[in-house]
This record gives sequence, structure tokens and C-alpha cells, in this order.
Amino acid sequence: MNWVAFASSFSTMLLVELPDKTLIATLILSTRYRKLPVFVGVCLAFLVQCALAVMAGSLLRLLPAYVVAYIVAALFAIGAVVLWRSASVEEDDDVKSVDTTSSFKMAVVSFTVLFAAEWGDASQLLTVALTAKYHAPLEVGLGSWLALVGVAALAILLGKVIQAKVPLHLLQRIAAVVFATFAAIALYTAVTH
Repeated sequence: MNWVAFASSFSTMLLVELPDKTLIATLILSTRYRKLPVFVGVCLAFLVQCALAVMAGSLLRLLPAYVVAYIVAALFAIGAVVLWRSASVEEDDDVKSVDTTSSFKMAVVSFTVLFAAEWGDASQLLTVALTAKYHAPLEVGLGSWLALVGVAALAILLGKVIQAKVPLHLLQRIAAVVFATFAAIALYTAVTH
């Protein structure tokens, strides 16, 4: 097992997702619906998203190393821009009362909301880029998915506390700087090879 790929994907994904709309969407869903069905739906959405991203990253491995390095740099740069720009957007934190919809419907709604929210998101780009970089799809996919599950659990359990204590835009800016750093490293790798 490639522990570096696992640790890198887990830690970076955790940093990227803490200030992301994933946390906010999960928090809002968990205040509207029962927590367990929301958690199940969200986790399944993340599983599908990670699998798709790992497949895309694995396909990139078929290209020459310098081309992959340029693509990885571009993906990280795009992710940095997305995160930096999203730090300026105000999140809607309108909390509704808990709904009594069936558990299955709550899970489906949660799956749909998070699947759509994550499509083309920085976390998906990160998973593609790290899979291409490390050539370790299982480790990157597992690390990414576990970080996403951890963020969802954190949002459900401690969401309101986090929102009150740490400014969302600050976390997003930090994650954007991390992505920009990874983009610079990948670009340096591409240019020097």
C-alpha cells in the first residue's frame, strides 16, 4: 500500500473540503432531515464521485509523464482559483425545521444534492490529479473518500460550532493557497522533465 498517496489525498482533501460547500450543504441537510439518512446519502455520493475521479486520473497515467505533470498543474491551478473565488461567496445558512420525509427519500435527496455539488468541484479535481500523480488509485480513492466522509460527519456533528468559530472564507483561502502551491510544484516537475 502506498501510504504517501493515502496520507496526501486524505490530508489535502480534508483541508480542501472543510471550507467547501460540502460542509455547508451537509450541515443544512442535517438540520432539515434526520442525520443518519443524510449521512448515508452523502457518503454514497462521495463514493461515486471518488470512483469517477480515480478512473479519470488512472486514464491520465497512459499519457507521457511530462503531459500528466502539466495536466496535474492545470487541475491544481483551476482548483486554487475555484476555492479562492468561492471564499468571496456568501453561503445561505437558512435553517429549516426537521422534515419527516422517509429515510430513503432523505438519503436520495442528500445523495443528489451532494453529487451535484461535488461535480467538477475542487475535491474531484484533487482526486483526479493525485491519482495521476501517485499512480495509486486505490490509496488515493480511499484517502479522498474517507476525508469526505469525515467532513460530512464533522458537519453533521459539529457544523454549527465550526461555522460560529472559524470564518469560512479564511479556510477557503488557505485551501486555495495549498492548491496553488501544488500547482507550482507540478508545473516545476513538468518543466524540469
